[in-house]
Amino acid sequence: MHEVIVCEKPTSAEKIAKALSPSAQKKVYNKKVKYWELKKDSKDITVVSAVGHLYSLTPDNPKDKVYFDLHWAPAYEVNKRGSGFTKDYVRAIKKLGKDADSYIHACDYDTEGTLIGYNALKYACGQNDLSKISRMKFSTLTKKDLLEAYDNRIDLDMNQVDSGIARHVLDYYFGVNISKALMKSVSRAKYKFLKLSAGRVQTPTLAILVEREKEIKNFVPEPYWLIKAIIEGKIEVSHVDGKIFDKQRAEEIMTKCKGKDATVDKINFSNSTTKPPVPFNLGGLQSEAYNVFGFSPKKTQSIAQNLYTSGYTSYPRTSSEKLPESLDFKSIFGQLSNDGEFKKHISQLPSKLKPNNGKKDDAAHPAIHPTGILPQGLSRDDKKIYELIVYRFISVFFEAAKFETMSTTLDIEGEKFRFKRRRVTHKGWMEHYPYRKIDDEEFLDINKGDLVKVLDLISDEKETKPPARYNQASLIKELEKRELGTKATRADIIDKLYDRKYINGTQQIEVNQLGENMIDTLSTYCKDLTSEELTRDFENKLEGIDNNSSTCEEIIKEGKKEVNVILTDIDKNSKEIGTKLYESFQESNVVGTCPTCGGKLVKRYSPVTKSSFVGCSNYPECTTSYSIPKGTNFLKKTCEKCGLPIISFGKPRQRACLDPNCGKDKTKPYTPEEVGVCPECGKPLLKRSGRYGEFIGCKGFPKCRFTCSVEELEAKLQ
Repeated sequence: MHEVIVCEKPTSAEKIAKALSPSAQKKVYNKKVKYWELKKDSKDITVVSAVGHLYSLTPDNPKDKVYFDLHWAPAYEVNKRGSGFTKDYVRAIKKLGKDADSYIHACDYDTEGTLIGYNALKYACGQNDLSKISRMKFSTLTKKDLLEAYDNRIDLDMNQVDSGIARHVLDYYFGVNISKALMKSVSRAKYKFLKLSAGRVQTPTLAILVEREKEIKNFVPEPYWLIKAIIEGKIEVSHVDGKIFDKQRAEEIMTKCKGKDATVDKINFSNSTTKPPVPFNLGGLQSEAYNVFGFSPKKTQSIAQNLYTSGYTSYPRTSSEKLPESLDFKSIFGQLSNDGEFKKHISQLPSKLKPNNGKKDDAAHPAIHPTGILPQGLSRDDKKIYELIVYRFISVFFEAAKFETMSTTLDIEGEKFRFKRRRVTHKGWMEHYPYRKIDDEEFLDINKGDLVKVLDLISDEKETKPPARYNQASLIKELEKRELGTKATRADIIDKLYDRKYINGTQQIEVNQLGENMIDTLSTYCKDLTSEELTRDFENKLEGIDNNSSTCEEIIKEGKKEVNVILTDIDKNSKEIGTKLYESFQESNVVGTCPTCGGKLVKRYSPVTKSSFVGCSNYPECTTSYSIPKGTNFLKKTCEKCGLPIISFGKPRQRACLDPNCGKDKTKPYTPEEVGVCPECGKPLLKRSGRYGEFIGCKGFPKCRFTCSVEELEAKLQ
């Protein structure tokens, strides 16, 4: 009897094969695709893997104006450049899965994983008989969990399959058709090609950022005053009025209190506790990794996925903040204790292991946790995320931290000032989670009625500030709060907005002119596309497939109807939309002012050299231009010498003036110095000057392309 197990990734296939049989044999198909063969329970088992999605949606007729009639095709046929590597995996599954007696779907247990495996079984194995297919459900790639999942297989959840199909079809309808219509509007209006993209979740996400950008631009700051006294011990105490918006009142307080000492009016002592944090779900992990390490959500998600496939942590794409008792906490802590640093904390755990679970749940997977298997050879960043997960896991089992707070009110000539001091009385979980600062301040030895020396009185004039821009972590939290996107897609959506040049900035997300105009234009001519309600409604209906309150067919039909409405709106206003989008694109590429004629310096792309450069908007009258290295970012700073933009480029990142000749004496001809003989062609080696500084190059360039650094040449000559 032949059984075929289909996995999502090669690493998963290897772990499943070795869990089922230590003597599993590794095989290779076509010198590229690894698969495994083993015997178990009188069955010949083949374990083979996909590499993510092997099949993609594509139109039945590419000549159709609108793509509503779709079918699944091998990804390497749909996207020949980006998915060519999947061809061998499809062929391997076709050959190895042909005419098997039974099949096991062992991809990740979520909507995407379910769809990946279903398509591989249906199209590569040609398997439509669901009675031959069973499903392994696991949250970690440990031997124990994999054996349990194999021995307790479940039926394939067709609702989960339909949810995945409906989501992909909706995203195709909205993303491809509307993006194509917007690009066509630019082509009609300006006879130019402009790569644009819109999407069911992407566009409302951009709208959120544009809304915040406008709040910031329209914000009118209001002056206010903060009055503080510095008392003995150099402790800062604040006037009870807080922000004082009346200048006369602020001056009155300063006049009354200047040069006066304070009397202790009230002292209150109170106790408080801070509960342990809840276990990580994906959003929580992404947020904490951003706050602690500055990692982007996409990077954190990628590292967490690698830790999972390596068997070190559980499945990361979960919404759950709960750790069920079935996880066998004692066993996990026992294995983690083999690490000396972890053991210091684990040895202090309470005898009864009860985690501080959060409210959010996920039917498919528990909260993110370590498996107990200690990793070997992790990179620095992977180790940071692994340790963050471990210490969070440890800390949720400890008791609350306890604090005592001293709240003091001082009186200075009838004006009340307050300060608080807080000290820890019991560190609790905070002692075992090294990513939180513990407040532990000294209390002043004072009593009610005491006279306290005022060292200084300060009036700080400030202005109210606009709302803060989102960063990647706070944007993901906002999307989660508004129920836009999924835990698995939110980081990708943000990445796409960066890729399309709608937004920029790493610490804070700024919307550029193209992104703002995209939303303004779409809001004017087709509001439905920017509507959060429409997107949220579809998300709820997609989730409704799981509980049979909606169907795949109904959702796809409604999606087609909504897209047709949006496409009609775009078509009616095609010229206006195209003109506005192209003009905003041009504006978004302006990087400075031309030093020759005063025109605009614009970032452009040359299809001939296949590289970007900066040229004057008054070309051909003005031919000023500057080459720029690949991956260049334009900073807000300008060169002190010439006023041109400062750019960053290279790895590691370097900063320099846009003009590579800035500061050089152009009146004197530059004559490269001969410094040796080329080891490749025998011609003289010249010391040249480039954007990256001095380097050694062959005089025979471009026929001979030998180069080296000045340091490398000096080392060879010594």
